[in-house]
Amino acid sequence: MSNLTSLTNLQLGNNNFIGQLPPQICQSRSLVNFSVQDNHFTGPIPRTLKNCTSLNRVRLEGNQLTGNISEAFDICPNLTYIDLSSNNLYGEFSWKRGKCHNLRSLKISNNKISGKIPLELGEANMLGVLDLSSNHLIGKIPKELGRLKSLIEIHLNDNQLSGSMQSLKSLDVSQNLLVGEIPQQLGGMKMLETLNLSHNNVSGSIPSSFGDGASLTSIDISYNELEGPIPNITAFRKAPIAALKNNKGLCGNVAGLKACPKMIPDTPSKRHNRFLVIILISLWGTLFFIFVIVGVSLLLYQRVKKTEDKPREVRNDNLFAICEL
Repeated sequence: MSNLTSLTNLQLGNNNFIGQLPPQICQSRSLVNFSVQDNHFTGPIPRTLKNCTSLNRVRLEGNQLTGNISEAFDICPNLTYIDLSSNNLYGEFSWKRGKCHNLRSLKISNNKISGKIPLELGEANMLGVLDLSSNHLIGKIPKELGRLKSLIEIHLNDNQLSGSMQSLKSLDVSQNLLVGEIPQQLGGMKMLETLNLSHNNVSGSIPSSFGDGASLTSIDISYNELEGPIPNITAFRKAPIAALKNNKGLCGNVAGLKACPKMIPDTPSKRHNRFLVIILISLWGTLFFIFVIVGVSLLLYQRVKKTEDKPREVRNDNLFAICEL
């Protein structure tokens, strides 16, 4: 491999290769694409990749590579895509200023990376996809990530991260491809004033945690798959129907929405009908009870009468018998 000095594109993905990657893989100063994903490669990431300035795309995910993540890559001015997910990489995640400044997608999920998310990552201005999920990251989510104006997809789940979004006042994730239910934590953001989830595929009901959202003043959840009652707070009660329409089955006390079943008022006519039903049931019950008493009384009377008539017939027979003698 080290003799391929003019190699520009190496794709070995989705095979059953084993062993270590060639240490001199980047002898070629023109290597642009290095893809060996979904194999059984072990050992460290080749050191020659660390400063391979010609690289544009690197895919090493789905192997059994080991080593310290901080030693994986250094200055890669042309690198736009890197995926190191599903390996056994460890160490603290670091990011040097000016490192891979053209990077658009960074995926390092499902490894053993520790430490905090580096603040310098907020300087990766071109970054559109960031996946650091399923690691051992700790600390707060850096507010510097808010500088990433190109960021459209971020995955930080399954770590030990905390805080840093309670002061958020406006959240607009409209016109994306979001799926699943609205998380409970979103309703617990005490400073949130404006929320726009419109034009996605969000489903389920609106979490009860929104019932405490006193600071929320404007919402737009239209064009989703939401159903059930809307929260009983001002932002929802005073929302225009345009901010709620085209969902699966929202209901509530808002003009244009159907009333929820438990919110349908108990009108006088319905109360009157219910009263008549109660009277009729009571009347029928009384009549039935009377019929039962009369029926039982008649049966008892007939049995007593039969009992009294039998001895009388016997005495008459004996009388005639005596007369014949």
